[in-house]
Amino acid sequence: MKKNNLILLSLLALATALSPLTSSAQEAKLIADASASKQKFINADPSMAALFSSSAGYAIFPNIGKGAIGVGGAAGNGVVYQRGSIIGSAKMKQLTIGFQLGGQKYQEVIFFETQAALDQFKGSEFEFAAQASAVAVTKGASTNVKYRNGVMVFTQQKGGLMYEASIGGQKFKFTPN
Repeated sequence: MKKNNLILLSLLALATALSPLTSSAQEAKLIADASASKQKFINADPSMAALFSSSAGYAIFPNIGKGAIGVGGAAGNGVVYQRGSIIGSAKMKQLTIGFQLGGQKYQEVIFFETQAALDQFKGSEFEFAAQASAVAVTKGASTNVKYRNGVMVFTQQKGGLMYEASIGGQKFKFTPN
């Protein structure tokens, strides 16, 4: 019995010691994925490089998973930048209802035109209503899109198949570094 307690205590101590390492590894992977996503957006539309350098800030969600059968949901984690420097992370959740079936994986970038728009996002008071729309990235797409209420959103599909005619919204939670 004492041997089992000793093993259990040792495993608990090891898990406690490694948990910050796991969190740090996950954070490092998220940052690497966000950097790769940024490059993919720029490769798809080179004029997006100007948006990354001129916006007050941006949030990149490199891996958003979405699935639906009538009612749908999506979620993903992202990295938030202010003038090119990482200032925190964010979680995105989405709920939709309507005619929809399937699943897909995509990446999303949200540009903030002003410091006020970025501050609203950082206050975790930020959500997209049903009428908000994102633009699928294609060559030259960013030159035809304008900021709406201080925000511009682009998505790029990574895989899957989704049939959708639905309404819903996205909600975000910001966590500073």
